[in-house]
Amino acid sequence: MLNEVIFESTLTCPECGHRKTEGMLTDACQWFYECQNCHTLLKPKPGDCCVFCSYGSVPCPPIQLHGKQAGCCG
Repeated sequence: MLNEVIFESTLTCPECGHRKTEGMLTDACQWFYECQNCHTLLKPKPGDCCVFCSYGSVPCPPIQLHGKQAGCCG
C-alpha cells in the first residue's frame, strides 16, 4: 500500500512563532524561507534537508515517501 503524500505544511518561525501554510515542491528542496512577520530567514537545521523538515508540520514529500535515512534532493 502506498503512503498518501501531503503537499502542504505549516511552517512555524522559531523567532516569533508566526505560522503560515505553504505548498511543498516535489522536485526540489526549499533551503530558505523568509518569515512574513519578522523577516527572519529560516534555514534547515543540521541533519535536515529543507525548511519543511525543520520547521514544518509535515516533512517534505521525499522524506514522507522514503524516510529521513534515504535523504532528499541528494
